[in-house]
Amino acid sequence: MSAASQVNSHLHRAYAFRDLSDYSFKDRLLIRAAGLVFFTVIKLVGLTIRFEVEGWENWEAATRDAQVPIYTTWHNTIFLSTYFWRKRGIVLMSSRSFDAEYMERTIKRFGFGTVKGSSTRGHTGATVEMIRLIRAGHPGGFTIDGPKGPRYVAKMGAVLVAQKSGQPILPFTIATHKCWELQKTWDHTCIPKPFSRARVVIGPPISVPAGRDENLLARKQEELQQSLDHLERQGKEWRAAVS
Repeated sequence: MSAASQVNSHLHRAYAFRDLSDYSFKDRLLIRAAGLVFFTVIKLVGLTIRFEVEGWENWEAATRDAQVPIYTTWHNTIFLSTYFWRKRGIVLMSSRSFDAEYMERTIKRFGFGTVKGSSTRGHTGATVEMIRLIRAGHPGGFTIDGPKGPRYVAKMGAVLVAQKSGQPILPFTIATHKCWELQKTWDHTCIPKPFSRARVVIGPPISVPAGRDENLLARKQEELQQSLDHLERQGKEWRAAVS
């Protein structure tokens, strides 16, 4: 298979709905229905949100000279992150689970792609596939403390992908003026209330040089942690000011 054919194969796998033939008829119905319901809810609520953006110049810096950013945020912002960054072809890592099947269908309707893997299953293969897609010009994306936490602890995934792909990490967070916080979930997922205000706070891009310097990778992971912590504090300060 030629290099171009391989890229096309990866692209098709990333953005197309996955085959559900391994699931029972009932589960196939549930996956399709749940994917459509979640898409509809996110779209309808998202249409009512009044977004404000701080740090857009950092996005411009991360996309200058044909760069493709690796978007990085906390897991509990996934609802509004999906809506705000829609239709950009961002490729996310998806876990291998029943719930992931309908969530994949949800986000693919918003123009995202996925590669199968997580920090616990299929991680290496998914990381390699994501790097290939980024090198082909498709942005990457991480909910960096997922899929199971600890909450607000940045893992190494985005740093490794940035190192191998040569593309910058773009940290951001989204603070919502009014939301339902799901206390029983590990990340306290924020579901915005319709007609709320939301603040997207984007940090300066983080570049990771090529090489195998473990100390450098650890420093870059800490830099990402500090950046996201700072953005989270900015978001909380904004939320307190407008409440």
